[in-house]
Amino acid sequence: MAHGEESQAHYIDMETPSVARMYDWLLGGVENYQVDRDACDRLLRIAPNSQQLARTNREFLRRVVRIIVTDFGITQFLDHGSGLPTQDNVHEVAQRVTRDAKVAYIDNDPMVLAHGRTTLHENSNTMVIDQDMRNTERILEATKEFFDWTKPIAALFVSVLHCLPDTDDQRDPAALVKRVAAALPAGSCMVICQLVSDNPTVRRDVTQLMAESTHNRWGRVREDHEVRQYFEGMTIVDPGLVDVIDWRPDTPPPPPDMRPTEWVEWGGMGLL
Repeated sequence: MAHGEESQAHYIDMETPSVARMYDWLLGGVENYQVDRDACDRLLRIAPNSQQLARTNREFLRRVVRIIVTDFGITQFLDHGSGLPTQDNVHEVAQRVTRDAKVAYIDNDPMVLAHGRTTLHENSNTMVIDQDMRNTERILEATKEFFDWTKPIAALFVSVLHCLPDTDDQRDPAALVKRVAAALPAGSCMVICQLVSDNPTVRRDVTQLMAESTHNRWGRVREDHEVRQYFEGMTIVDPGLVDVIDWRPDTPPPPPDMRPTEWVEWGGMGLL
């Protein structure tokens, strides 16, 4: 890969569930272990529609990337917490519209890094950055020569901020969003969605399960109003902040009785 930075040493832990591998299983992938499938089984007992939710979120990612390129003319993407390669990754969607689209994937899961570099090594308009998504300064340094920083960039935080715990320092999710927004060129945009629930029992039980399963490598299920605060100072693009199934759907969304009720992916897109 022409733009990949030097790899850091990583150990693939096959005894502890990985959020990336769990998500892969929920999407029907095969890049996961029994420990991940067992954790997903426990998750499905708490929130039975989790698999549907994962697929809905992936469909949203495809739509929003396509629309960012076609409607807003932005062709540079900074994908935080990209996860395991699957069908229709960000670069595939964007490069179908324009071959010159550039995508920097950020992750520090060793399995994600290994697969990402193998999959993308012949695509000079992609790079994989081996960093915690909260290490903004290092990420900006790694992309300094890759992106044209005089042109807009789309920063993606799609279904990842619930993986980050609340803190009282710059590693807090809200602080991270503000820091990235401040660094982006004029005309850039941000896409943010995360798992939310109106049900305090679901919020508590899922958060506890994921914290225990991943050895506290997780954050928490939040509420709508908390995600709305991430967009402070941005111009929200229609249709606003919504369940992502309702964000500019390509086909009519399902009726209320066919939707997940325990929790949803909630958010949207903001212009800077």
